[in-house]
Amino acid sequence: MANPLLLPFLEWARRLRFPTLFKLTAAAFAISVLWPFDPVPFLDEIVLGLGTLLLANWKGRKDPPPLPDRR
Repeated sequence: MANPLLLPFLEWARRLRFPTLFKLTAAAFAISVLWPFDPVPFLDEIVLGLGTLLLANWKGRKDPPPLPDRR
């Protein structure tokens, strides 16, 4: 169940595209790891939620369309 305090942020993040979501997740993870204290409340939960959204948005590339037959 989602935390009611984090739900509005994660709803906003759900609308982001892959590159922006990746940068946001990487920045939040770096802040979480590098600072010994918790600068933002629930930062660990935010990183987990963003990571989940990041993996959900990760899609494989489609194969190129086949070439038309030349007769």
